[in-house]
Amino acid sequence: MQKIVYIILFSLTFANLTAEEYFLTLRNDKVNLRQGPSFEYPIKLFYKKKFLPVLVQDKFENFRKIRDHENNTGWIHVSQLSKKKAAIVIDDDQLIFNKPSIYSKPSVILKKGRLCKIFKCTDSWCKVKVSNYKGWIKKDSLWGLL
Repeated sequence: MQKIVYIILFSLTFANLTAEEYFLTLRNDKVNLRQGPSFEYPIKLFYKKKFLPVLVQDKFENFRKIRDHENNTGWIHVSQLSKKKAAIVIDDDQLIFNKPSIYSKPSVILKKGRLCKIFKCTDSWCKVKVSNYKGWIKKDSLWGLL
């Protein structure tokens, strides 16, 4: 009886360790999202944006089950994923400031869905680059690999 309890506790602990979610970004300009973890499964949709952040939810061999910012889910081959830092603006009309303070000079207004490359983050701010603009944006208005 005691062995069964230990086996159950071990399996529950192991399941929690493998269920950890984490962010990655897309490595290429064209990436296929598949219905299952194999090249044999049909393609659900194409991503056409390099550095788009995705949330990895599960893995099977060389495939990762992901969810994007629009709640699309599917499987992507691990060779198409990267650890480059990027995020998407999730709130409309977000300001980029010259310094990590709301009292500094704003330089750009970002619309919801805009992709930002991340340089570094503090507790509540991230330094980003969007097109030719660099500056600081509130961390809680971003979704992605920070």
